[in-house]
Amino acid sequence: MTTQPDYAYTSAIDLGRAIAAKAISPVEVMHACLARMDALEPHLNCFVTATPDEALAAARRAERALMAGETLGVLHGVPLSVKDLIAMGGVRQTFGSRTMASNVASADAPSVERVKAAGACIIGKTTTTEFGCKGGGPSPLSGITRNPWDLRKTPGGSSLGAASSVAAGVTPFALGTDGGGSIRLPSAFSGLFGIKAQFGRVPVFPASATPTLAHVGPLARTVRDAALLLAVISGHDRRDPFSVAGAVPDYLGACDLPVQGMRVAWAPTLGGVPAQPEVLAACEAAVTALRGLGCEVVMWDELAGADPIDLWMAEFYAGVGTRLKKTMQESRDLLDPAVARMLEPALHQRLEDYYGTVFRRYEFREQVRARFETIDLLLTPTTPCTAFDAQADAPPGSSDNIIAWMRYTYPFNLTGQPAASVPAGFTAAGLPVGLQMVAKINNEVDIFRAAAALEAVRPWAQVRPHLPVAQGSPGL
Repeated sequence: MTTQPDYAYTSAIDLGRAIAAKAISPVEVMHACLARMDALEPHLNCFVTATPDEALAAARRAERALMAGETLGVLHGVPLSVKDLIAMGGVRQTFGSRTMASNVASADAPSVERVKAAGACIIGKTTTTEFGCKGGGPSPLSGITRNPWDLRKTPGGSSLGAASSVAAGVTPFALGTDGGGSIRLPSAFSGLFGIKAQFGRVPVFPASATPTLAHVGPLARTVRDAALLLAVISGHDRRDPFSVAGAVPDYLGACDLPVQGMRVAWAPTLGGVPAQPEVLAACEAAVTALRGLGCEVVMWDELAGADPIDLWMAEFYAGVGTRLKKTMQESRDLLDPAVARMLEPALHQRLEDYYGTVFRRYEFREQVRARFETIDLLLTPTTPCTAFDAQADAPPGSSDNIIAWMRYTYPFNLTGQPAASVPAGFTAAGLPVGLQMVAKINNEVDIFRAAAALEAVRPWAQVRPHLPVAQGSPGL
């Protein structure tokens, strides 16, 4: 029997180059990718809707174009997955909810249109917590998604399946969403680089339930793979009036820029977040590495006063709650109880109270902008803890508010600034730790500068989880 070639953990950039050079076949790559997905899915549960037929058809088109000498896109023949909060025309878009189990998207979101046009082959829609409302835990529709580094743990939400599948080597990268940390949290828990660019850099359509907070972005095993994917999906789209109309920055080029002389602020607690000692130790080691590369490091005790959780919750849950008002009234039993509990107060907000939080949000955004005038990057832990129980909605000891533990990430959805999670190391138990990098408005290039420099001196992509797969499984 012929052994299936193994392309797991090959970077997207390397896959793309080998395909363009005709050293490997897009169809061969796709067969290996789908074999790995099938072998790991019983253990990880990353996909709510797999699209193998569509993926193979795209791979065959990519091969025909290659052999015909046609101009190739930058993602030509490369496998990719899409989070189930993002529309893919003709494919189920369930939002992780039993209330939307039969919903089929009518058209592609701009990000999906663009990756297809660049030649990517989409293998399926990945799992999410219900409507993206939790940072971990199960979905009522798809159940529990598990972390490849420890199957007892969550990969982090709400981009659960995206993070788990990329960490497991199913695809080199994935499209996720981030309304309060949903790209950065799973990247931290799963040992990945994940970035939400400047708000509006990647257009969002159809309109999100949280239109002033939502981002679409990449999760990847390497900084340059994320830069490649982000470059493809960035750029103005008239269907999203918030989308940035300026030129797309050169993210890949930024990865080669020096970091000497950059001024970075290190805020280990961001105003009192009780991070675990091993998380702080790993992040401090990464900060020390950046100092060794020539960065000037200053200490920050806090960001801009009190925790802005009330501002974030008023905006996020008001949007989702309004979209789900009828469901809450008529079919609440179909919803995740934790999500329904968080949505309830939003349905009773008075208009004047809501707009009070909107104006306080603008004040908070300006305070943060002013603070960033003296630095190039802010560094914090991405999360206060490592991955927690896969069945839990939040870490042990959390309050009834299942979002409060995400204190490091949601402030930067309120401000819209670029923010990423970069692998910072591992705990003694082998769980990944993430360092958050936050840049000035419209300045993603500084994140890619620093993240690529850190990756060069503290590489992480060669460290891989030990996965419980059947002996002789192809492509593993």
